[in-house]
Amino acid sequence: MSTPAPRSSYANGTAANMVRSLLVIGVLVAALVAVVPRVSNVSQPPVDVTGASVEIARESGWPIERPANLPDGWKATSVRYVASTDGLKTWHAGYQSPTGNYVALEQTKDATAKWIEAQTNRAAMTGSVEAGGRTWNTYVRSGKVQNSLVHKAGAGDELTTIVTGTATIDELAAFAGTLERVPAG
Repeated sequence: MSTPAPRSSYANGTAANMVRSLLVIGVLVAALVAVVPRVSNVSQPPVDVTGASVEIARESGWPIERPANLPDGWKATSVRYVASTDGLKTWHAGYQSPTGNYVALEQTKDATAKWIEAQTNRAAMTGSVEAGGRTWNTYVRSGKVQNSLVHKAGAGDELTTIVTGTATIDELAAFAGTLERVPAG
């Protein structure tokens, strides 16, 4: 029978050995954190609201609108034409304002009360404002920052238009004042 090898003194594990091991591991982790690059911002490809709006106006036959001649600093962030609340096809164009707020344009034909409620995030109507030659009802949701301007379709070929987002009512009104009808073809 052979005798087992003597046990190493390091196997006993002293507090000093544990501290040294943790210090080595900490230095390795700090070195990895310092070397690995971090993303400070994410850029997205440019969004072509103008091109998309012409295509959607042609496809839908609707008199949709888009902002024209926005001042410097506005950036298009999203564009789509999809079914929304109550199955209503909705034209959407999203923007970031120069102040960093989000502003979205939403339009549909034959809007229902449920569609308006969904687009305004169940906000309460608080009054009205004039912008771009139209009267817009203002909706403000307290608790969650969302303001909205709603222009309901009248007689004729108008669409219900909502300008909504985290911007102030004044900023939304300035945006609404730039809306122009998209040529259908």
